[in-house]
Amino acid sequence: MASSRSRFRRYAGGDPLAPPVDIAEALDDIGERVMGGSSPERALQELLRRGTSDQIGLDELSRRIHEQRRELLQRHNLDGTLQQVRELLDRAVLEERGQLARDVQMDDTDRAFAEMRLDGLPSSTAAAVSELQDYSWQSSQARTDYEQIKDLLGREVLDQRFAGMKQALEGATDEDRAAVGEMLRDLNSLLEKHQRGEDTPQDFDDFMAEHGEFFPEGPQDIDELVDALAQRAAAAQRMLASMTPEQRQELMELSAQAFGSPDLMEALGRLDGNLQAMRPGEDWSGSERFGGDQGLGLGDGTGMLQDIASLDALAEQVSQTYGGARLDDIDLDALARLLGEDAAVEARALRELEQALRGSGALRRDSEGHLRLTPKAMRQLGKALLRDIAQRMSGRQGQRDLRQAGAAGERSGATRPWAFGDTEPWDIPRTVLNGVLRRAGAGADGGRLITTEDIEVAETEARTQAAVALLVDTSFSMAMDGRWVPMKRTALALHTLIRTRFRGDHLQLIAFGRHARVMEIEELTALDAFWDKGTNLHHGLLLAHRHFRKHPNAQPVLLVVTDGEPTAHLEPHGETFFDYPPHPLTIARTVRELDAVSRLGAQTTFFRLGEDPGLARFIESLARRADGRVVAPELDDLGAAVVGSYLGSRQPGRGDEGGGYGGWFGGRGFWFDQ
Repeated sequence: MASSRSRFRRYAGGDPLAPPVDIAEALDDIGERVMGGSSPERALQELLRRGTSDQIGLDELSRRIHEQRRELLQRHNLDGTLQQVRELLDRAVLEERGQLARDVQMDDTDRAFAEMRLDGLPSSTAAAVSELQDYSWQSSQARTDYEQIKDLLGREVLDQRFAGMKQALEGATDEDRAAVGEMLRDLNSLLEKHQRGEDTPQDFDDFMAEHGEFFPEGPQDIDELVDALAQRAAAAQRMLASMTPEQRQELMELSAQAFGSPDLMEALGRLDGNLQAMRPGEDWSGSERFGGDQGLGLGDGTGMLQDIASLDALAEQVSQTYGGARLDDIDLDALARLLGEDAAVEARALRELEQALRGSGALRRDSEGHLRLTPKAMRQLGKALLRDIAQRMSGRQGQRDLRQAGAAGERSGATRPWAFGDTEPWDIPRTVLNGVLRRAGAGADGGRLITTEDIEVAETEARTQAAVALLVDTSFSMAMDGRWVPMKRTALALHTLIRTRFRGDHLQLIAFGRHARVMEIEELTALDAFWDKGTNLHHGLLLAHRHFRKHPNAQPVLLVVTDGEPTAHLEPHGETFFDYPPHPLTIARTVRELDAVSRLGAQTTFFRLGEDPGLARFIESLARRADGRVVAPELDDLGAAVVGSYLGSRQPGRGDEGGGYGGWFGGRGFWFDQ
């Protein structure tokens, strides 16, 4: 019988019942910024920096990192080892004085000489420890305390280079100290051999087999060993540089007495030289300013400076300001160790959000390596805009959100087989019956319950197609007055509505500034605001006229969004004429082209932005001449106004019913399916 095997791994943190990453909000945010003139790359970076409504961003992680760094420096100081040595020395001297006073058998001359030596100890801790090296202790406890100083110093200086050594060597015997000395000699020999290029993998394996207990992190090769040792040694050098000159002098003098042997410091100095030569890129000369009241020993202080270096590395990773930066660069293990599991979970969620955005097909890189929004992303953004417009429109009419799906036109009562591209609702009874009959005729195994061949849709009355020209003003005043993004949102919403719900209609987007041009929706939404003097409505109407003539059997619908009077027109030779205030020739050319469009039977609506009285009078006169309408929406209502006018453009005789935006839902049936 085959045995089953289970594999376990460490839990990554976070809520195991949390829903998967939802990129809808993120994509909306990116789309807003792209339409505001930002590149998709910058928009994505800005999103990751700020986060979303329920997800912190890189800025917050960066703040936490810097706050933790500042807290470490403000909480601690580097006097820990010196304070411990001073406490042991004071305790030994006090115990010795007590023993001298209690020992009645001691010669008075010897007692007086001993007391004189104790009274004459230098104020410097290092000098006092050195002064007592040859002192004949009368108290065994005082002698023990004094010997602890040398033992403490030895363990501290080793802990600076080998994390955990202070605890591992507590109560160490002479044999243990000898083993440390042997390890240092072998280590230096291995490193020097490696520098000469004479070492082999077997040399490393032999070293680890002999001294592996000193390296619990378990390096796999000599490079990993050197990296770990160099980072620790560099932190030890930064700790010395962070001390005051007095502290540094005291510590250097005390360290010479570690374990009562100068050989240890000589071996460590040799080790530091080897490591610095092999890893010159480490920070060997930096320093920090500690200002707290919690003393740190040499080993703990070195570990603290390693943590600070890790925080600095994390800050750079989180900044994402270097070339080729990705969220995969963030060291989640270091983040969890230094800031807690919650921070690592937040960073992992941001990474998953970035991966979801890049992997969803919403973003892709073009041939030049630039990030671009894909048509799929544009559809998602358009649907979100339509959802917002539907809520606005239903709210104004006091109706609930539309949830029915269907095509325009009344149902005729007949059904027909579904074909690709059909948007009519399914006839459910007929579809199920087709599936049952097919399965009954196929025998015992009839296949799927329903296939695409079974589907029948409800036929609707024929609906006349429309040729829609949306003219949007792209002069600089649109951007200067905050109308740039609402204009783009409006174009995207209308484009999405027609492409998804009214695919028989023909939409053309025409941007007009100093001159006019036809744009695809991707180009328009990514268009940067620029200084473009001139509002060439004449050229825009020429392009709209051409669009309408290409579709002679469709109902022409002209929608014009502008915030200024025409100040430019196209000359017969193709040059642009500009003048401000508007030249009479510009007005005449514009009116003549509007008349040409009107003769095609175009249903025209002007959307006037701004409160300029002169513009209002001019637009009103154009609308009367074209037998059209004027709508002056607030910016937030521009999309709803344009969509509502489009939907109502096929409803004869309705005028401005339904709030002045073409009857809102017009004659085109239910158009939004949530």
